[in-house]
Amino acid sequence: PPLQIVLFMDDNAPPHGARIVTAGLQEVRVPHVERPTDLNPMEHVWDQQKQRLDDSNPTSKSPGRTHREARKEHETHC
Repeated sequence: PPLQIVLFMDDNAPPHGARIVTAGLQEVRVPHVERPTDLNPMEHVWDQQKQRLDDSNPTSKSPGRTHREARKEHETHC
């Protein structure tokens, strides 16, 4: 049979960390990549958005104010 390349990408979901999953991956020698954010660019976008919102005013905010700030950030950076 032709050689098949398999890569298991772990997003830290509880089932991926189960001992049976880990043992099975080791047994069949599947390369394992834990949380590769570079393969999920949307995670970078959300992290940057959250950081900008936190930096704008780290004190607690009303939901309405947080929503307005999030819209402002989106319009500025997207």
